[in-house]
Amino acid sequence: MKFDEITTHLGQFGKYQKRLYFILCLPAISCGIQMFGSVFILAVPNHRCAVETLSNDTYSVEGRSHDAAVNASIPYTFEDDERLYTDCSHYSTTNATLFNEFGIPEDSPTHTCNKWVYDKSVFEETLISEMNLVCGDRIARSHANMILFGGLLVGALGFGLISDLIGRKKAMMISIVLHCASSIAQPFSPNYAALVSLRFITGASTVGLFLLAFVIGIEFIGPQKRIWAGVVIEFFWCIGLFLDILAAYFFRDWRMLQLVVSVPTVLFLSYFWLVPESARWLLAKGKNEEAEKIIRHIGKVNSVTLPEKIIDKNTGTENRDSSILKMFTSPVLVVRTLVIYFNWCVVSMVYYGLMLNVGSLGGDIYVNSVISAAMEVIAYALCLLLLDRMGRKKLHSLSMILGGVACLCTIFTVLYGGEEKEWTTILLSNIGKLGSSIAFAVIYVYSAELFPTVVRNSGLGSSSMCARIGGMVSPYIADLGTLVEGPTSKALPLIIFGGLSIAAGLLALILPETVNRKLPETIEDALMFGRQNSDNKYYVNKAYDDDEEYSTSGVAKQQSYKKGDYSDTIFNSEKL
Repeated sequence: MKFDEITTHLGQFGKYQKRLYFILCLPAISCGIQMFGSVFILAVPNHRCAVETLSNDTYSVEGRSHDAAVNASIPYTFEDDERLYTDCSHYSTTNATLFNEFGIPEDSPTHTCNKWVYDKSVFEETLISEMNLVCGDRIARSHANMILFGGLLVGALGFGLISDLIGRKKAMMISIVLHCASSIAQPFSPNYAALVSLRFITGASTVGLFLLAFVIGIEFIGPQKRIWAGVVIEFFWCIGLFLDILAAYFFRDWRMLQLVVSVPTVLFLSYFWLVPESARWLLAKGKNEEAEKIIRHIGKVNSVTLPEKIIDKNTGTENRDSSILKMFTSPVLVVRTLVIYFNWCVVSMVYYGLMLNVGSLGGDIYVNSVISAAMEVIAYALCLLLLDRMGRKKLHSLSMILGGVACLCTIFTVLYGGEEKEWTTILLSNIGKLGSSIAFAVIYVYSAELFPTVVRNSGLGSSSMCARIGGMVSPYIADLGTLVEGPTSKALPLIIFGGLSIAAGLLALILPETVNRKLPETIEDALMFGRQNSDNKYYVNKAYDDDEEYSTSGVAKQQSYKKGDYSDTIFNSEKL
């Protein structure tokens, strides 16, 4: 019998699977922490040039003499009766004999400084303030985030291959060791190069840990329960976001914060004894005795009596997929594939970009972060509620367009709202985050249903590669607010994210709806799919039958690809 039939005999989600799946959801907490941690570790505090004549200069003014020295050394402007000092320049002299009525040296040119003081009211120390990655070195912050996302790409590909070669559990244990070691080592980095190298390893191991823990758990669960399991793990991810915010509130030094949130990962080393190898993988590799031992143990825990013969020659058979290049043999399929790729790229870019942009919105960074994390929780709940009711196309397009319009509207609140209307910018940004989170929750199941069975795995893998590219670009767009000066700088990232999101949402409208339709099996089926012909067998208004696995496991699959990608899609139970 096929492995899904075995899971049905064991119980779709029995006592053993519940216990195992809970254990395997816990790493998602750490994964969420490490990904969201950039918001605090790489935060840019308010800063100005240090006064050269003062050996103990501070950002906050300590008295009248200090105030006079700062005014005589640092250029400033007034905005809403508040004195704003420039970030990166100072007067070339502070001992001029002629001062104007504001106490500024007359005819003194300004020069770029090489020493700064930072506002300590929010953060005691961030990586940016410690290494002075400001002014001419501002781009280093974007590079650090890009390298983290580059690690996601390499880790997803690498651990996907490793897991197929040596097994899910062994690959997961490698990712746990790397995840634990690299995240704990970051606070002890002696320089920027060492830190970003460790962040790359953390990114690679984070996606490996999330995917492999998820995969091992999902491969023991019956098809009818996978949609539920796929949503539950995302709430653990959100728990990680909230815990990271809580830790950041109490630990304002980046080294201490990173250490506090990373040390608990050593507990995952116990998974060597707590977690079994995937029975599905063992069967695929012909290790039937090991697989049967695990299966019968699960049956014993679940109090299920299994047949004497549960494994036969068909249990571990594999079906090889065709190349994704077959989707480029017809103009219709080319357009459809490119639209899917563009949506994956944009939704990843917007999701991660808005996450990283939390610290640039103004207001309290901790409150903003809590709202952003709460929006993600709401998004998953709405997705679960509306995915089948509204349909994939409508829900995805509406969420992308809604989020994009909200982001674009920030240009008005920034230009005309003033500081007292700052909350409207934050609100609109979070509506954009809500839209991108819903879209990310829909795009996987939607594209999985659009690609025909023969290229579904390669199609999802290549789509997810596009998502990783979008993720790597997102830090540079998110940091435009600090890299570009001017009244619209704060809204510029949101304008770009909004415009791209609307474009992707509108393009998605040309894709066919998939809800309650039989999924295409071959390239020929894909060409016919979506045509307005009620007699066509590939366009029927009924629930999935032959492709039940894809309908029941869709949401479960889509979220794991958000954190990384597997070019070799291991969720296909027929393959494994």
